[in-house]
This record gives sequence, structure tokens and C-alpha cells, in this order.
Amino acid sequence: MTRLLVKLFVKDSENINNIRVRTAYGTLGSVTGIILNILLAVSKYIAGIISGSISVTADAINNLSDAGSSIISLIGVKVSAKPADKSHPYGHGRIEYISALAVAFFVLLMGVELLKSSISKIIHPEPVIFSGLSLGILIASIAAKLWLGIFNRRLGKKINSAPMMAVMKDSFSDCLATSVAAISIIVSAFSKINIDGFLGVFVAGFILIAGINILKDTVGELLGKPPEKELVEAIENKILTYDNIVGVHDLIIHDYGPSRKFASAHAEVPSNADIMEAHDIIDLIERDIANEFGMTISIHLDPIIVDDEKINNLRKMTLDTVKGISEDMSIHDFRVVDGPTHTNLIFDLTVPYENKISNEEIIKTVEDNLSKIDERYFAVITVEHSFN
Repeated sequence: MTRLLVKLFVKDSENINNIRVRTAYGTLGSVTGIILNILLAVSKYIAGIISGSISVTADAINNLSDAGSSIISLIGVKVSAKPADKSHPYGHGRIEYISALAVAFFVLLMGVELLKSSISKIIHPEPVIFSGLSLGILIASIAAKLWLGIFNRRLGKKINSAPMMAVMKDSFSDCLATSVAAISIIVSAFSKINIDGFLGVFVAGFILIAGINILKDTVGELLGKPPEKELVEAIENKILTYDNIVGVHDLIIHDYGPSRKFASAHAEVPSNADIMEAHDIIDLIERDIANEFGMTISIHLDPIIVDDEKINNLRKMTLDTVKGISEDMSIHDFRVVDGPTHTNLIFDLTVPYENKISNEEIIKTVEDNLSKIDERYFAVITVEHSFN
């Protein structure tokens, strides 16, 4: 079904870096969610009236709010497709994260309202009437919501859409909510135990958890999460495929919304390379990455000495010393300045954020270990943290 809908409503569906294609995917997901949730809300409301079940009626209201969430997602997709302008030179892509944030608040609001209604039902219980029609509607609703969750997950992963992934999580939590409502009706048919209110509290808890998870994911995007490891490795490996590029470091990827990423990196080239040829290669890399990854990248050229055996040995010795402290550390921009009394080993040291050792302690350890090899070695270290 997903492939059929994509084929019918998304032209050039594989060109996901194209804003028009992303907008078509987002529109398809949002409109499908609006239509399906309105149908489910009406059906469940009827089932809730027939059975007198608060959990069923609340589930209907939840579906109505889901339709509202899909409308918010649709608006977000449309606004995010606006081109860059003077006020927003990096485009409007982050509006998708804001719309996902609005979905999270909708989910949390519904969870709180359901919790209040369920507690009231526990304090003032009312009988639940068994109805085969109501039960059938709920079972059909579970199947529909499960499909909608899978549908949004596939589309969301395809175009890296935060709102769609939020709707996916909400849909799966709705499956649980509806399942509990169905259990309430079934129990009412075989016993006089009224568990409707208690099950409503249970459902409210899962809806609140889903809302909190969506909120956490979206806030992470807005604050600036690290890029995917696979993307970082793919870009670095791409840069290293070009002639005279012997290393790459300080790759930074700025996220201004899906398909609106900007990057910068340092590419190491031999110091004896022709500067005009090296510059031409850098220009070529920037154009190729823009075409392949759909992002603008600015690459800084770093000349390094690669044909001096002494410097190469000192670089390897220093790297081994650093790796002896932690395999996750690395060095770059390595230079050597020889003097009559000592030799300065100048380099940048990249330390992961999860490292528990202070920068001062790391520097002192490296300095001590190098001086043990030769007391003439002085380390001039700049500590930095990776952005990936």
C-alpha cells in the first residue's frame, strides 16, 4: 500500500534531496493521517456512546487530536519548503522540528486529559455495556493505526522527517490505547468488575510517555544533535578518494532542517603540492559533495609535511603516545620546530566528550610520556572536542 501511494502521489520519489519531493512525501503522510484519524475518531465516538466506556470515548478524542497533529505536520512541511530569504538565509527547514514539538504537546495534553477523566471514572464508576459493534470498530482501529505507524515510519526514514517519526510513535502508542479499551469492553461482558477507569489511567500513562519521548527527540534536534555516524564517515571517505588528499579532520555539520545541512572540514594535502592544483581539487570536492549529499560544504586546505622521515616518525610516536591514553583520541595539524636545546611537537589533540579525564591532566600525561622518550621533546598541545 505504501509503495502504491508513493507511486501515485510522489513524482521522482527517489530524489529525496529535492525540496519539492520532500514536500510531496510530507503532504502524503499528513493528508493520509488527517483522513484516517477523522474516520477513526467518528467510529470510536459512536462505539464509546454505545458502550458507555470512558476509555473508548477518550480514545476517540485522542484520534481527533491526532488529526490536528497531522494538520500541524502538514503546515510544517509546507512552510519548511519555503526558499531561503533575507531574514532566514539558511532556509525554513527547522520549522519541521517546531511542528514535531507541537505534536508532542498535543500528545501530552491528550494524556493529561485522559488521566483526569479516568481518575474521575474510578471515583464515580459507570457500567460498561458490551457491544460487538464497538469491539469490531476497536479491532479495525488497531489494525488501521498499526498501518499508519508503519506508513509514517517508512516515509519518515526515507526523507528524515521529525514530524513523521513523531506521528509514528504516537500511532504505535494509540494501538496500545485502543487495545486496552477493547479489553475493557471484553471484561465487561464476562464479569461485573469495572476496570474501565483503571485501564484509562494505564493508557494515559503510555500516551504521556510517548509524548515525552517525542519531546525529547525534537528538543535534541533543536539544540543540535551530532550527525549520523554513517553520514560523517561517508563524507570523510569521499574526501579521501581525491588525489593529494592525505587526511581529513574537523568535519562539522550544521543542521538547519532536513535537506538543509551545511558543513565545513579541513583537508590535509602534501606541503609540496602545487597550490593551484590543490585549490582546484578542493573546489571539485565541494561541488561533488553538494551534488551527492545535498549539502553545502566549505573545505579548508591544510598543508602537511609527508616526505620527511624524521617528522613522520615523530608524528607516529606522538600518535602512539596519545592512543596509549585512549584509543578514542586523535591528533592533527602536527608540526615540528627544532631548536638547539629542545624540539617542539606542535599538534591539536581531539578528545571525545565522554572522556572523564580533564584536559589539563591529558596534556600533562602526554607531555610526561613524550619526555620519557626524549627529554628534549616539548609538547605544544591544543585540546579540542569532536562535533560528531
